[in-house]
Amino acid sequence: MKKAKDENTEEQILDAAKSIFQSKGMNGARMQEIADKAGINKAMLHYYYRSKQLLFEAVFKNAFSLLAPQLNAILNDDSTIEEKVKNFTSNYITFIVKHPYLPNFIIQELNRNPDFILKIKDNPSFPNLDKFKKQVDEEVKKGSIRPISAEQLFIHIMALNIFPFVAKPLIMAFTNTDDKAFKQIIEDRKTEVANFIISSIKNI
Repeated sequence: MKKAKDENTEEQILDAAKSIFQSKGMNGARMQEIADKAGINKAMLHYYYRSKQLLFEAVFKNAFSLLAPQLNAILNDDSTIEEKVKNFTSNYITFIVKHPYLPNFIIQELNRNPDFILKIKDNPSFPNLDKFKKQVDEEVKKGSIRPISAEQLFIHIMALNIFPFVAKPLIMAFTNTDDKAFKQIIEDRKTEVANFIISSIKNI
């Protein structure tokens, strides 16, 4: 019973912290504010997390751990490069639509503390590009795709998928769209991005 209560309290804390960190950033967030939002006192919050930095790291790792295994699985399965591009794009966009705070959250923290990535890089679920690199090199040698490095291809995939979420207000202003129209644009990108990348690398 106590364990279940502890888990519920910790979940409340992480949800509250995620919301505050998302809106105010690491520097603007206050532990008292997080405690209030979680419905607990500050002493209880410090019982679970001794400092704001430790709480932020827990929120960050929790968020990143939801996405990283999915991307890693796609990069390392036995599908073709085309299938990987399609699956990566579709899975990423579907995931971020459900967790829209994540791209800005990650970028914000990495800009604030670039060394933080070292704390999660050694996690087994952290995306590994080795198989993807080998596969791209083999396809280039066979002439199936145009000459391109796996690193550049991966950056293309990441950039085209991440940017619309990071720059949502800017894109909505440029395209003169409301929230409903923007959601449709994002939904369309599940195929648009994949088709664009595949067309650009395919050796026809």
